[in-house]
Amino acid sequence: FYFRNKHRPFLLFVSLLHVHTPLVTTEKFQGRSRHGLYGDNVEEMDWMVGRLLAVIDKEDLKNTTFIYFASDHGGFLEAHRGNSQLGGWNGIYKGGKGMGGWEGGIRVPGIVRWPGVLPAGTVIDEPTSLMDIYPTVVQLAGGAVPQDRVMDGHTLLPLLQGTEQHSRHEFLFHYCGVFLHAVRWHQKDS
Repeated sequence: FYFRNKHRPFLLFVSLLHVHTPLVTTEKFQGRSRHGLYGDNVEEMDWMVGRLLAVIDKEDLKNTTFIYFASDHGGFLEAHRGNSQLGGWNGIYKGGKGMGGWEGGIRVPGIVRWPGVLPAGTVIDEPTSLMDIYPTVVQLAGGAVPQDRVMDGHTLLPLLQGTEQHSRHEFLFHYCGVFLHAVRWHQKDS
């Protein structure tokens, strides 16, 4: 794919099955982690992402490639073997996957990589959403989001480039299907 498009803009979206049950892990990674099958699954996902980044670097695309890595929810906490938890860890936040009303279910880090454009090591502690990816990609492609409807997402570029210090989101609503599970209110200038 990238060989055909490496000299012009392209979008590559990779959605990994990893760290979702049933934790399908290839034989090469089984038993590799001291954290059981879940850890093996994380190890394999890390290896896969590393391979993608290596190709981007090898093809000299890293300075022209915007990469966004995130999860759609917190870690899976339900799986246990005896007293051992087999799923993820959400730090200080209560809840996890399938528990959208709690921070551990919806608060996840996002990692951005774009050498030569965005400074490395920058930490942004502002609420954003996966809904922000669409307007960000549209802006990067030189397009405009539809103006005939309200868009819930906002481009991430002003936050990432430091031209804005605060998220454009005052409220973030979290739905599971048609049911509202949580609302996060981030007061402007607070």
